[in-house]
Amino acid sequence: MKIIRSMVLISHDLLSIQQGADRIEQVFREELHRYGLQDEVSLSLIEDIGRCFALPLVIIYPEAVIYGPVTPQDVPLIVEEHLYKGRIVEEKLAPPYDLSGRIAWVYTRKGSLPAENRIVLKNVGQIDPNSIEDYIAHDGYQALGMALEMDPEEVINQIKASGLQGRGGAGFPAGLKWSFVRKAYGHQKYVVCNADESEPGTFKDRLILEGDPHRIIEGMLIAGYAVGASEGYIYIRGEYQLAIDRMENAITQAKQLGLLGEDIMGSGFAFELHVHTGAGAYICGEETALIESIEGKRGEPRSRPPYPTTEGLWGKPTLVNNVETLANIAPIILNGPDWFRSFGTASSPGTKVYTILGNLNVTGLIEVPMGITLREIITLYGKGIKNGYFKMAQTGGSGGSIIPSS
Repeated sequence: MKIIRSMVLISHDLLSIQQGADRIEQVFREELHRYGLQDEVSLSLIEDIGRCFALPLVIIYPEAVIYGPVTPQDVPLIVEEHLYKGRIVEEKLAPPYDLSGRIAWVYTRKGSLPAENRIVLKNVGQIDPNSIEDYIAHDGYQALGMALEMDPEEVINQIKASGLQGRGGAGFPAGLKWSFVRKAYGHQKYVVCNADESEPGTFKDRLILEGDPHRIIEGMLIAGYAVGASEGYIYIRGEYQLAIDRMENAITQAKQLGLLGEDIMGSGFAFELHVHTGAGAYICGEETALIESIEGKRGEPRSRPPYPTTEGLWGKPTLVNNVETLANIAPIILNGPDWFRSFGTASSPGTKVYTILGNLNVTGLIEVPMGITLREIITLYGKGIKNGYFKMAQTGGSGGSIIPSS
């Protein structure tokens, strides 16, 4: 039996790959073998943990040391000094990213709640996205088992009680939408994950898909059971090839373990899941245009009503949720609605994932409680404007709104 004393995690998102992550992994394996450490050190590929300014990253546990940006030439030194001799390579450490500040409203309302709380991104950067075993070891598919022991209406009531709102533009209550599909007439129903992140400058959904694909599958399985659907589609924009590959791999793994297909977990519930690749049309981020595209038609929005909840994919009742909404489902079932409501505000519970870019000292991906102000995001997480002059901010991507500093 092998005893693992150290775990090495290498960031393997698109930006890291472009900057040599594959070569870094190869050199790590060569150096570990050279020092005879291949049986003592595990090596896994992870998604970026939000530190876009220091990629590629190498994280070593149990010390939780983060190196970055790392080049293939740095690897022999890290292996020799850190993994072989037990000395941290100070000069290769990633720049510090201190989040010791407190968000104003959180501090007054919630006391000592830390500045960053991860629900959606909890596993991103912590697990190997290509390993279903790693996901299961981090409570993966446990929520699905709990949901399958409930009545479908009880599952929907849990989502309603959590107050989860759709994490798209409209913020429609997720549990209410689920109940509409549940009550809609029809033996065949569908669940669709809208992963067509078409707004320029946004990449939060891509990182979730690349970093924690099984979380989306589990969310869709729970949704399918709750609304009475037997088939699902994940619509991913064609430019997200790494996300497509990892979702397809995750689906294959789930099928092999009987978590997709017939009689899932011996419950009698059956569900099939497919990946559908988009062709790059911006309008396909709109749910009815997305449905048209899955059907093989030109991606154009439909007139409403009828809504997809009653007449969606191929005229059947269809639940359409986006990536971030579905990523919240398993944690809610696992921990309960009251736990979820402990984050955010009374009217908008939970957390929100944001992409922060521009003339900031720190850019990347963050997950913060609902209710945070834009200025707090810029100050606490972006560490302020580079030149100190804050003129305006743009929200919602290039098609969003411009907000002056005043």
